[in-house]
Amino acid sequence: MHVAFVHRRGFGQFAALAAHLAKAGNEVSLVAEAVDQRIPSVRVVRHRSEAGPRAHPLMARHLGIPDHHVRIGHRVAETFDAMVRQGQSPDIVIGHIGWGSMMFVKDVLPRVPALGYCEFFYRAEGADVGFAPDDQPDLETRKRLRLRNMAQLISLDALEGGLSPTQWQRSVYPADARARITVCHEGVDTRRFRPDPAACLKLPDGRVLKAGSPPIVTFVARDLEPYRGFPQALEAVSKVVRKHPDALFIFVGGDGVSYGTPPPGGGAWKEHLLASLDLPIDRVLFPGVIPHPVLRQLFQISAAHVYLTYPFVLSWSVLEAMACGALVIASDTAPVQEVISSGHNGILVPFFDTDALAESILEALKSPDSFAELRNAARRTIEQRFRQDECIASQTALIGRMMRAD
Repeated sequence: MHVAFVHRRGFGQFAALAAHLAKAGNEVSLVAEAVDQRIPSVRVVRHRSEAGPRAHPLMARHLGIPDHHVRIGHRVAETFDAMVRQGQSPDIVIGHIGWGSMMFVKDVLPRVPALGYCEFFYRAEGADVGFAPDDQPDLETRKRLRLRNMAQLISLDALEGGLSPTQWQRSVYPADARARITVCHEGVDTRRFRPDPAACLKLPDGRVLKAGSPPIVTFVARDLEPYRGFPQALEAVSKVVRKHPDALFIFVGGDGVSYGTPPPGGGAWKEHLLASLDLPIDRVLFPGVIPHPVLRQLFQISAAHVYLTYPFVLSWSVLEAMACGALVIASDTAPVQEVISSGHNGILVPFFDTDALAESILEALKSPDSFAELRNAARRTIEQRFRQDECIASQTALIGRMMRAD
C-alpha cells in the first residue's frame, strides 16, 4: 500500500503514523513545502513554496489568506499530477486541510480515498475569538474568519472523511462535516514520556536541577503569548516568587507570535510584559525553545506545570507533562476540560484569575506530597486514552475502513 501524507511543513501530526506504516513495509511519501525531520524509508516530495498572503490593490481586502491557500492547493495538485504521470499514484492520501493543501487532491486523484486532518475550524463565537473580555469581533473580523475557513470547507466537501485529535476540536466544525470526522489523537509516546525520580537537568550556568531541589514551576508554549496564557502565568508568578523564595520558575517558548496578535508597538510579549514587572532574573528563567529530550526532563522534575489556553487547539505539551507525572495546573477551558478533571488528575483554575492560579501554585509548592495521587492519575489518563501505540492502531484501522469502503 502506498500512503501519501500532505502537510505544509514537515510531518507534523503524521510523524508517528508515517514511521509506523513505513516500518510495516508500506510505501510512504510526504508531500510538503518544507521538512522538519527525516523518517527512514519515507520519501519526501517537496513542492514549490508559496509566499504568504499578497497585499495588492486589486485584491479584495479579505481575500489574501484564501488566495494563499488556493496557491498552496495548486502546488500540491501539481505534485500529485507529476507523481501519477511517473506511475507513483498513492492508494490513499492523508493531509492537513487547514492551509489549502488538500483542496484539489480529489481532482487529481478522483478514485483515491482521501482523509483530512481537521485541527481547528475558525468561529466568531464559542472558541478563541471573543474569549478575552476586550476581544469583541466586529463585522470585518467575522467576514475574515468565514473566508479563512474556505479551504477547509472545499476540502471537506470532496474528501471521504476526516479526523480530529479531540472531541472539542471536532465539535467546532459544522454539523454536516462532524458526521464524517472521526476523533483520533496522534498519541503520546509513554515509553519516552514517563516519570523518572532520578531525572536531572543542567542549566547553562552550571546549576543542576532535580525534583524538589529547588522546587520548579514550569510553563511551556510554542511562543510566549496571550493565546497560551503567558500574561496570566507571568502575573501569577510575580505573586508567588517572593512568597516562596526557594522556587525556580522556567518559561519555555519562543518570542514570536504563533496565534493572535503582537503586543502594542510590536516586538515580543515577553519584553512587553517584563517591563511592568519586577522579577528576579536568577529565579525566573526564559531558555527559549529547547530540545524535546530536555523538555521531557523538565516535566519530570517539575513541582507544578502551568498550562493555560484559549478555547483552541490542545497542545501536545500538556499531554506529555501528564505522561511524565507532572502536577498540571491548567485553565478551566473547553479543550482542557476534556482531558483534566479538577481534583482528579490535575487542577483547573479560571483562565483570567491570576490570584487563583497563584494560590494553586503556592499550595503545590507548600505540600508536594499531597498531590501524588493527582500525578499518578494524570499518568493513567495518558496511558488509558492517549497511548501512542493504541492511537496509531486506531488510525490504521480508520485507513483500513476507508480503503475497504473505496
